[in-house]
Amino acid sequence: MNASSKRKTIDTILKIVLAGIVFTLPLWMTSPTYLQILILLFFYAYLTTCWNLVGGFAGVLPLGHSAYVGIGAYTSTVLFMTYGLSPWLGMFVGGILAAIVGLIIGIPTLKLRGAYFALSTMAFGEGVRVLVENTMKLGPFEINGPRGISVPLKMGTPLENLINYQFVDKLPYYYIILILLCIAIFVTWYVSRIRPGYYIIAGGEEPEAAQALGINVARYKEMFMALSCFLTAFAGTFYAQLNLYFFPKGILSLDFSFELAFIALIGGRGTIAGPVIGALLLRPVGEFSRIYLSAVLPGLHLVIYGLILILVMLFQPRGLVEPLTRFYNWILDKLSGERKEVKA
Repeated sequence: MNASSKRKTIDTILKIVLAGIVFTLPLWMTSPTYLQILILLFFYAYLTTCWNLVGGFAGVLPLGHSAYVGIGAYTSTVLFMTYGLSPWLGMFVGGILAAIVGLIIGIPTLKLRGAYFALSTMAFGEGVRVLVENTMKLGPFEINGPRGISVPLKMGTPLENLINYQFVDKLPYYYIILILLCIAIFVTWYVSRIRPGYYIIAGGEEPEAAQALGINVARYKEMFMALSCFLTAFAGTFYAQLNLYFFPKGILSLDFSFELAFIALIGGRGTIAGPVIGALLLRPVGEFSRIYLSAVLPGLHLVIYGLILILVMLFQPRGLVEPLTRFYNWILDKLSGERKEVKA
């Protein structure tokens, strides 16, 4: 076996081992506290991966994605409370509604450049929060304004719990969010390797050149916007069923949207692994700052994110994924014995 084949084999083995560790982690980490932390890490990794579909590949900076999380949470919950519809089905209804709203917002705003798009999405997200906070009832649906919604607990047989998306312990939630994350990563990997993915990347990096080649950049941006919003809404349903309570200021806040953008930018926007790396590295920083410093300095975690972002943009403008990828490739080279030829 030559060095190149050996390198590919080692790469495959390492990835299988990593996947095995992640999927078997709850079997030997039985603490509910640690399991909850892992669930939140994967939750933010999933959300940032969804954000990256439009915020990374399309070359824009959406700052209102918390609105689509809220759409997913409110839609599945009010359908569950009003009609008894399973949150699994309500999750898809919320996803479709979020995609439609994303298209309605995206069609006019995705033609904007730079800060104008970011500001328009930020205004939309904040507008949704204010609207929900000041609305007690929307048609037949009770949304309770600023008080939020408590998801009714309907525990029964294991099958009923599965249908109702409610479980006794944290283990099922761990695997649900892990599977959602895997789906989001696969979707990102797949769309980046098909023609629309090439078009959206070209349109994000050089929109004028892409348009000159006959690519309808706006249409592909709208497609990716709808896909991103559809998947983002799934996280809203998951959040509602995990916590059994949510309120506008918590799930629809601008802080939430900013955090997703920070994680993606620091991890490496426009890459497959960047959002996951950013979430796994930054979320613990945010949680510890909230636990120990939020009483004294609320919102300090965003200040810390901002400082980290400045340092990353100065020294690693492509994000932390780049040095970590180089380190991983160095390990593969060492293990395989492959040597890179140095060009004169």
